[in-house]
Amino acid sequence: MSMATEGTVGNDELTTLKLLALDGALESDVKISCAALAADLDASNQTASRRLQHLDDAGLLARETVADGQWVAVTETGERALRAEYADYRRLFEEHTTVELDGTVTSGMGEGRHYISLSGYMAQFEDRLGYEPFPGTLNVALAAESTRARTALDAAEPTKIDGWEDDDRTYGPAFCYPATVLHDGREYDRAHVIAPERTHHDEDQLEVIAPVKLREEFGLADGEPITVRIEVAS
Repeated sequence: MSMATEGTVGNDELTTLKLLALDGALESDVKISCAALAADLDASNQTASRRLQHLDDAGLLARETVADGQWVAVTETGERALRAEYADYRRLFEEHTTVELDGTVTSGMGEGRHYISLSGYMAQFEDRLGYEPFPGTLNVALAAESTRARTALDAAEPTKIDGWEDDDRTYGPAFCYPATVLHDGREYDRAHVIAPERTHHDEDQLEVIAPVKLREEFGLADGEPITVRIEVAS
């Protein structure tokens, strides 16, 4: 039975993953031996082999064994784990970090309008964000590099919107990150990125709320470029 679940490993495995990334496994497949890795880790061959297995089991590393070693590559899940570590260190040693996420405007499914308009959320938005959002979200399809950079938000301290329930169902919590929207040389800084929870599902999609309809504020159509800037304070 695997001891690791997807995306979950300990600090020792993250250290091993970092070493492999520094050796080039973040950009492409690299060939390694357990003996060489063990020497780099100042550990036994058995320990090195076990860490590789755990990283493989957790989906952070892809491996192919050959006669004289093995080829390894850091997966997208592994890169997210490393970026999350990087974001934490930036938060420790920098007064503030600004992350800019680039993408294109896209049409949503209309769910944002429904959920944001619910009284259990709206009252909290007014109290905690300081405004009543326009009943709808600006949907952004992130570019590949911005999808990876989004993990910097793991180091942020968002405003939490609590979950609640009514007679029909239970509604989950949401997290709001102060944001500035940029388009064609203009900025709007009274906005928030909203996420239903701290999750990487649909990580290439971003939803933004504001007290105005951002599409009309900027005259946006589907497919137009947009940038969302978020300051991650330490």
